[in-house]
Amino acid sequence: MALLQDKVALITGGSRGIGASIVSRFAQAGAQVAFTYHSSKEKADALAQAVSAEHGVTVKAYQSDAASFSAAEELAKQVLEDFGTIDVLVNNAGITRDNLILRMNEEQWDQVMDNNLKSVFNLTKQVVRPMMKSRAGSIINVSSIVGITGNAGQSNYAASKAGIIGFSKSIAKELGSRNVRCNVIAPGFIATDMTDELDEKTRDAYLSNIPLRRFGEGTEIADACVFLASDMSSYISGQVLSVCGALNC
Repeated sequence: MALLQDKVALITGGSRGIGASIVSRFAQAGAQVAFTYHSSKEKADALAQAVSAEHGVTVKAYQSDAASFSAAEELAKQVLEDFGTIDVLVNNAGITRDNLILRMNEEQWDQVMDNNLKSVFNLTKQVVRPMMKSRAGSIINVSSIVGITGNAGQSNYAASKAGIIGFSKSIAKELGSRNVRCNVIAPGFIATDMTDELDEKTRDAYLSNIPLRRFGEGTEIADACVFLASDMSSYISGQVLSVCGALNC
């Protein structure tokens, strides 16, 4: 049996990058998948159709603003109507608004906090009751290695990602008695469109700090998510899994 057979997963920020890898890997593992996107409906629908056709499961895209509590409420209601349950939540949506603290403005701070941290509260709040009722569930929150180490020019991003860790550990303690687990994935440097655009000098500087001497792949983050979503991790909760090539050893 596939690791996520008969499970329903809701994944935020699933239309591109790491999120798209998670959508694909979850479908490959047998899950029915609902995922969100912010603006690119055509791209999101194309991904849903392609992944569904490849793996023979239901995959559906929903337009939603992760930073909005009311939008999260409506999203969860619609997914429950369409799929009947939510067994796994992956809070992956996030943005960056990098700047040194001397130049960072209030809007840059608030945007990152709302999209990266408040969004985790928004969706977690919506799935808690159905998961508690079924006495089962896995919540996976995507943080960052920067939330552990900090990084110059990313105080807003680092604070939001560190907040996810504290939030997740608290939720694990609150919901453990109902067999609902909550864990964190902390990616390191992952190959994306942005890393592809780095000049050779900058790229080499980043790689020199990574003991495995390469950037990670989105699929490697997705594989870690599959593990934490599956029953193979049934006694793991409140933990931070760094997927970073030993960057944070």
